[in-house]
Amino acid sequence: MPEDKITETLSMLDKIDIQQLIETYVLPWGINIVMALAIFIIGKFVVKMVVKFTKKLMSKAHVDNILINFIASIINAILLLFVVIAALDQLGVETTSLIALIGAAGLAVGLALQGTLQNLASGVMLIIFRPFSDGDFVEAGGVSGVVEEIGIFSITMRTGDNREVIVPNGAIYGGTITNNSRRATRRVDMVFGIGYDDDLLKAKEILNRILSEDERILADPAPTVAVGELADSSVNFNVRPWCNTSDYWGVYGDIHEKVKLTFDAEGISIPYPQMDVHQDKAA
Repeated sequence: MPEDKITETLSMLDKIDIQQLIETYVLPWGINIVMALAIFIIGKFVVKMVVKFTKKLMSKAHVDNILINFIASIINAILLLFVVIAALDQLGVETTSLIALIGAAGLAVGLALQGTLQNLASGVMLIIFRPFSDGDFVEAGGVSGVVEEIGIFSITMRTGDNREVIVPNGAIYGGTITNNSRRATRRVDMVFGIGYDDDLLKAKEILNRILSEDERILADPAPTVAVGELADSSVNFNVRPWCNTSDYWGVYGDIHEKVKLTFDAEGISIPYPQMDVHQDKAA
């Protein structure tokens, strides 16, 4: 470097007031940085304590663990965002435009993920109100099956033929839910027809005897056997016994089998739809 340049540089350094530089720039900025770090560290600690307290409070209220973790994650993210904004504001960063940008981005994401957010909201409602639990046999969202997993966005169900079906929560919560496992007992609705030429009272006695011989059928409420319809080809009995929910399909199948075998043995016919055609001979 030429000698005149070195002299010029030294002359400029001599003119700098170090004390003024420290007081004007270094000290204020140093304080702001320390304060911003303090806000971030202390804020992060406070957020952690708030989230911990919230989780403990929800656990005492017997809220589902899935919902506890989900709500805790949302609270943690929102509070940390405020802490970061407060720290940036301490550094002198203009946070008004940043907040507006975050709001606009949130609106755009919300519109783009409208269906996903609907499933999310439905999942929260399903977890809170619990219309069914794991292991229940339900009819919901156009699917019948056993509930295996209740998630934030979808429900996993196992059908009767052992297929795994994942149904979005929005489809379930927005429709009718039939829980076949919630109640301890269940009524088995069956219809049996006999021919018009058969002994009605004898058929009724046989049906009552079949029900009384099955130990799975409850005495209270008492089973019902009554004529329900005089149909075109048969006299139909409404047979409605009660049993434990776990015995439903066993009772349903066994009673049908026993009725058919007993009717055959006792000479009671089970007619099927038929039509008699009469033809007049020409004179």
